[in-house]
Amino acid sequence: MELLKRLTEEHGPSGDEGKIREIIKKEIKPYVDELYRDKFGNLVARKKGKGTSVLLAAHMDEIGVMVKSIDVDGKVYISPVGGIEPVVLLGEKVKIISGTGKTVFGILTCKEIQDGAELTALPAMEDVYADVGMCAKEVKKAGIAPGNYAYLMKGYMEMADGNVVSGKALDDRIGCYILLELAKKLKNSNADVYYVFTVQEEIGLYGAKTSLYSIDPEYAIVVDVTESDDGRLHEGHGKCLGHGPVIVYKDAEMITNKCINDWLIKAAKKLKIEVQPDVGNFGTTDALSVSVSKGGIPCTAVGVPVRNIHSTTSVANKQDIKDAIKIIYEVLKNPPKVCL
Repeated sequence: MELLKRLTEEHGPSGDEGKIREIIKKEIKPYVDELYRDKFGNLVARKKGKGTSVLLAAHMDEIGVMVKSIDVDGKVYISPVGGIEPVVLLGEKVKIISGTGKTVFGILTCKEIQDGAELTALPAMEDVYADVGMCAKEVKKAGIAPGNYAYLMKGYMEMADGNVVSGKALDDRIGCYILLELAKKLKNSNADVYYVFTVQEEIGLYGAKTSLYSIDPEYAIVVDVTESDDGRLHEGHGKCLGHGPVIVYKDAEMITNKCINDWLIKAAKKLKIEVQPDVGNFGTTDALSVSVSKGGIPCTAVGVPVRNIHSTTSVANKQDIKDAIKIIYEVLKNPPKVCL
């Protein structure tokens, strides 16, 4: 999965998805008839067809951090971009591109770690800063200022004899990867397929909200990741690595379309692929914004289970990714009309 590696290792926090957009643009261009960036930054690709009009969506952005302030000692304090806990940031390497174009590297830390003191409580986000090895005067001279992104630098790694991947931004570069693979497979389908790669999902599902103004699909499937809860198998919970893609029935904000869910389940049974149901109480996806756009769009979400979600050390199973592609393709190679 060299393409997934490239997608995860490139930087693209919310509001700064340009480099991810360029990778996707080059990869999808041979398989679509239309390709454009909308005013908000979403990348929209269309494979024209005489059949059912379908939207597939995945978000390009990742969680991250931004420079908030610089103190008199040269400590570079940060603000979270998206839902990231301060504890997962400690010890992370960051790269800051200053306003003058200078690249500055640093380590995220807090006072207790710097002083070698005992941590008696988990640090708050306002306690975490980047140590860039400079005094305040040097930091200013380097051009570092509030508003600069501090890019998290964790790389991609394969584990378990190459069957499992780990790295930053699996949320949701996995979804982007799945859409790109589907574009190759659906090139000769009679479906009229829109591939929408959205921006700013992690801070409010904003890209998905604006993208539907220029598109009118009959239904939609959003592809994202979902937190794996392997450790709760004994309680009868699902969403485990290696047990197949997840079909979302409900999350904290929406109930998905039963008709589309039934197609996906039927396709999985035909292909003898295990799928996992998700009836969740927390979080949501771009499917929420899509489903309530315009006059309402029938929509569901397909997820790939990921451990350590919203961290730089997320873990996913390759087979779950491959199976998600197979199931969605099985439905869309001859796309049915949606039932309401």
